[in-house]
Amino acid sequence: MISGALIFLIQTLGNLFVIAVLLRFMMQLFRVPFRNPFAQFIVAVTDFAVKPARRVMPGLYGLDWACLLLAWLVELVVVTSAYWLNGFPFALAGVKVWPVMFGLAAVRLISLTVYMIIGLTVLRAVLSWVNQNTPLMPVVYELTEPFLRPLRRIVPMVGQVDLTPLVLFILCQLVLMVPVMALERVLLGSL
Repeated sequence: MISGALIFLIQTLGNLFVIAVLLRFMMQLFRVPFRNPFAQFIVAVTDFAVKPARRVMPGLYGLDWACLLLAWLVELVVVTSAYWLNGFPFALAGVKVWPVMFGLAAVRLISLTVYMIIGLTVLRAVLSWVNQNTPLMPVVYELTEPFLRPLRRIVPMVGQVDLTPLVLFILCQLVLMVPVMALERVLLGSL
């Protein structure tokens, strides 16, 4: 019972931090202006860990790769601690278990990124109906537009309604169901 509560707490706090770090990376990737209050919040929340990580992993091609390294390491801690609290015999498994843990952390990071894209797309749709002038809208728009723009070339407007968020939602679900789940099964099968 206590271990279940600890796992929940570690996963929740770890994944919230990973989402913040991934948002920071995506904001740099898609050139979102950091003058926005939401962007400044993300930077303030993640600075304590990203700045020291930059000493280990420098930026390349104008991107802060330390964010991805940090997100992966936190996800590795989350995955490993969940298995450890559930009583997984790390001592008996030996070193062969660590490539699986590294892979599971990467798969869960991909999964979390896809869920984040889904969440941002839903948030964009809701904000477009409720309040387009909120300070959050420019950030959400810039983070979702690179995924929606290619779909607009394929999916036509239906009665002045843009269906591309729905198509993106379906595509993200398919990515989660087929390749991500298959990778996770393969990795779990090798434990």
